[in-house]
Amino acid sequence: MSTPRAATPRRYLMCPPTHFRVTYSINPWMDPAKPVDSALALFQWEDLRDRYRALGHTVEILDPVPGLPDMVFAANGATVVDDRVLGARFACEERTAEAPAHLAWYQANFAEVQEPRHINEGEGDFAVTTSWILAGQGFRSSLLSHSEAQEYFGRPVISLELTNPHYYHLDTALSILDGDQDEVMYYAEAFSPGSRAVLRRLFPDALLATAQDAAALGLNAVSDGLHVLLPAGAKGLLGPLRARGYEPVGVDLSELHKAGGSVKCCTNELRSASG
Repeated sequence: MSTPRAATPRRYLMCPPTHFRVTYSINPWMDPAKPVDSALALFQWEDLRDRYRALGHTVEILDPVPGLPDMVFAANGATVVDDRVLGARFACEERTAEAPAHLAWYQANFAEVQEPRHINEGEGDFAVTTSWILAGQGFRSSLLSHSEAQEYFGRPVISLELTNPHYYHLDTALSILDGDQDEVMYYAEAFSPGSRAVLRRLFPDALLATAQDAAALGLNAVSDGLHVLLPAGAKGLLGPLRARGYEPVGVDLSELHKAGGSVKCCTNELRSASG
């Protein structure tokens, strides 16, 4: 028997892919020689936005900035816990100008905003549950940013080492299914042996993704506690999610996949202290 699930209304920040292009390569997914269909990218993004709203969630919009093609990946711009915001500092020079653009929006909308001292790429590498903040490192975010986040948010931070460059951010290798119940799904082979052991200890009943579903960016998903929005190509995850009581919702973001991003990359959760 599957576990009864319930959706809770969420507040998300998204940024339209108005200027989305693949003009450089900072991860193995990116190939500037492959053209991007800008109109299709916008259509796919709008479909994701509209699905969130149809499910009862609030979507705030961050205005895109010309010359910042990866700004569509709003998850990388900050981490928000209990109405407190830790801004981002990007590892790659191509994205450094995104940080102040994100920070300005948060400063205009939140009372407590901290500009980071160490490199972190927001919810690209920070995944929040009620018990912990899971934190990725190895390709982008600095290990020093993990202690910075722990001091700022006052939640235990669990460091996890990523070892496969295709899964360069934690949100490409692990997804929170139910933050209150500490339920996750992840791709074990994206992590170091020690980090796999930590994940097994923390999440003995986790849903484990296959290499095929991970390669479809199936872990780059967003859950509201019931509905799990994930890339449509991750078909092997649909049955296991349903068996656990979730309602998977396949979304086509194939144009954004060309930059190594999907549902979660486009979505930053604005968590309030009340829920």
